Amino acid sequence: MSVQAAIRRKTAPDIRSRKNGEPIVMLTSYHAHTAALVDRYCDVILVGDSLGNVMHGFETTVPVTLDMMILQGHAVMRGSQHALVVVDMPFGSYEASKEQAFHSAVRILKETHCGAVKLEGGARMAETIAFLVERGIPVMGHIGLTPQSINALGSFRAQGREEESWAPIENDALAVAQAGAFSVVVEAVAEPLARKITGTIDIPTIGIGASAACDGQVLVLEDMLGLSPRAPKFVRRYGNLGPMIEAAIQGYAADVRSRAFPGPEHVYGMKAKA
Repeated sequence: MSVQAAIRRKTAPDIRSRKNGEPIVMLTSYHAHTAALVDRYCDVILVGDSLGNVMHGFETTVPVTLDMMILQGHAVMRGSQHALVVVDMPFGSYEASKEQAFHSAVRILKETHCGAVKLEGGARMAETIAFLVERGIPVMGHIGLTPQSINALGSFRAQGREEESWAPIENDALAVAQAGAFSVVVEAVAEPLARKITGTIDIPTIGIGASAACDGQVLVLEDMLGLSPRAPKFVRRYGNLGPMIEAAIQGYAADVRSRAFPGPEHVYGMKAKA
């Protein structure tokens, strides 16, 4: 058996089975080289539509297209070997109908070879989730703060901070689980509510600005590395690469302008004549 054949990726059922078990580690990635690093330590790699903010400088994720998600999803698959790769379905690629969602999801799976898709929305998307799952497409849900709905929400504000607002969010979680999603991202939800949801539904919850009680956690890689100019309150920065990268670029520019780079060791001499 070849080394490649011996490598087994994690699957959606593997992640589903982690409910109430060892916490699930998930990070975003959009490139083959960062995927190779993330793959060593994470159970799930999310090719998030946050690539619109991180890679393209969009203010929201709304402008992200299906083609953009497929391109970066394919890159992440090439760079990783072990983690389950989940690709976000971008705004406008699944909301119109169950059939539209199916065709978009099929493109993602066929063209990237990833293991699952993620879509935003709770009860309103339950019928679509069930439709996809029944047709062999693993779906990760996403409730709470749903960034693709920013134009309707008005701002990126935390959800469920008043107890009287809990019922719709709890209903969203139950609907996604009952529809057959293998896990659900719970974003920017008040900690007691996220804890309650985790204890109520029978699929893993992946928290982001939610609760340590969730079955797993996810962050945007660039946020936790200190590369994003702005990061939400819920981000812990595990690195501060921005100043390091700037210092390296500054040093390179100075060496080029002073002709200190390239040096003799960086250029090619003539071959000796025989």
